[in-house]
Amino acid sequence: MQKFSFTYKFALVIVLFVVMFAVSIMFGAKDVSVYDVWASIFSTKTNEDILVIREIRLPREVAAIFVGAALAVSGAIMQGLTRNPLADPGLLGLTAGSSAALAVVLALFPKADTFMIMIACFIGAAIGAGMVFGIASLKKGGFAPFRIVLAGAAVSAFLFAIGQFVGIYYQVSQDISQWTAGGLVGASWSQLRVIAPVIIIAILVACLLSKQLTLLSLNEEVAVGLGQQTTLVKGILFVVVVLLAGAAVALAGNIAFVGLMIPHIVRAIVGTDYRYIIPISAFIGATFLLFADTVARTLNAPYETPLVAVVSVLGLPIFLLIVNRGGKTYT
Repeated sequence: MQKFSFTYKFALVIVLFVVMFAVSIMFGAKDVSVYDVWASIFSTKTNEDILVIREIRLPREVAAIFVGAALAVSGAIMQGLTRNPLADPGLLGLTAGSSAALAVVLALFPKADTFMIMIACFIGAAIGAGMVFGIASLKKGGFAPFRIVLAGAAVSAFLFAIGQFVGIYYQVSQDISQWTAGGLVGASWSQLRVIAPVIIIAILVACLLSKQLTLLSLNEEVAVGLGQQTTLVKGILFVVVVLLAGAAVALAGNIAFVGLMIPHIVRAIVGTDYRYIIPISAFIGATFLLFADTVARTLNAPYETPLVAVVSVLGLPIFLLIVNRGGKTYT
């Protein structure tokens, strides 16, 4: 793949993304025609199939695009900042923190709107990540990849337990489960109008800081020597990760592995330059989640397979491969 220029690779990724988006709109419990897909987007005509596309399937797949892009880019940033091949929003406590915060909001403010839920997810993600890195830093050498992963597993289990306790105590377990189970059922245009701009802005900021992230991912001392304000860059990128992870949880709940495996796939295609990794990760992450959601909707139609199960089946082998390869290099 290295012999092809980035322009050709990026164009190929865009074509793959567009094709997968069209496929995801056309296929499901009820298959629709290409004409209906076109009419639902570019025409004012209305029939039963067009209404299904406009009000149910289209917002769901647009949500898949934003969630996949958010998780993939946040995973890429975390792997670059920590130089840890196992860094991922799910493994480092961000999604668990978001879920716990979401549970608290649903219990105490049952009529909370999408904006309030999103803010809660941002706060929870920051708390979760802070707890993981705080625990890992208690011991010398604490930022070794596998120690961070162990701290992340412990913190995630703790925060998920808090979420479950809140749900049981306040008798809102069903409401919480609908949000945290991980899926795109019920995604709506009203949710997207609130959450999508946050994801877009965060990804744009990540792109603007991609050159600095490349230096940090290779050698922090070199970055300092070149005059880079590493503390400021790290702080901004950490906020970006919190925004992306929190927005993804607010929109789709807990979806693992996307932020872990997509950046590894992308680095195999474009190398270690984050000016290329971040935009390609956004589109490949979006394409992957579109594919996973399409499988979830069609595998056992008209019934729906949980999206988390599909993503886990696809992601677990890649995770094991990363552990096998990364464990020999980064410990």
